[in-house]
Amino acid sequence: MILEVKDLHSYYGKSHVLQGVEFSMKAGQVVCLLGRNGVGKSTTLKSIMGLVQPRRGKVLFQGRELSGKAPFEIARLGVGYVPEERRIFKSLTVMENLLIGVKAPRQTKGIGAWTVEQVFDSFPILAERRHHKGGRLSGGEQQMLTIARTLMGNPDLLLVDEPTEGLAPMVAAGVLRMLATIKAAGVTTLMVEQNYRAAFELGNSFHIMSKGRIVFRGNAEELLAAEDVRMKYLEV
Repeated sequence: MILEVKDLHSYYGKSHVLQGVEFSMKAGQVVCLLGRNGVGKSTTLKSIMGLVQPRRGKVLFQGRELSGKAPFEIARLGVGYVPEERRIFKSLTVMENLLIGVKAPRQTKGIGAWTVEQVFDSFPILAERRHHKGGRLSGGEQQMLTIARTLMGNPDLLLVDEPTEGLAPMVAAGVLRMLATIKAAGVTTLMVEQNYRAAFELGNSFHIMSKGRIVFRGNAEELLAAEDVRMKYLEV
């Protein structure tokens, strides 16, 4: 397993947000964490990344314990994080944003290194905008740039938080096509998404969260068949 999350409990102050989250991932998988707002999906990613320090439980990445490590240490081990807020450098060009994402060489496991040239070959819209400043990009283009910048660190595991949030359907479809290209390249991805339909074609496995716990696990076929679960935990 590339990632194992065991009995994870995380808090914001006295608020007990994650209440025993458990799941695991194999290398090359795309796992989608689904659920309504406020159920702990983003907190799960932040707890893996060290942005929130769990009070109990374990996070094992390639057999190494991550709990207690700082985010920069976790990034150096091979975990890439794409925040919901994007956080690109708006005064820098697309090219400059990508170069900021480059990390020191690190042994990767079976996945070719991402370079600026590969990013531009894989995502032509970014190549067309290479000299544009980040602040001039559309919301969808900024999201693509954030994902591409994270890829420049050549992560073994990519954490992506709400990639289609706030985007028009056609723009969101472009971001999802980008993630499908990344999946085809063999990058293991854990993606948080509120709209399960948006992630349906992408995921190998789907975990639904409610009140800080995982209440359903299954593949696309099993999720499609579980109408009662979708109505209870996903539908508006």
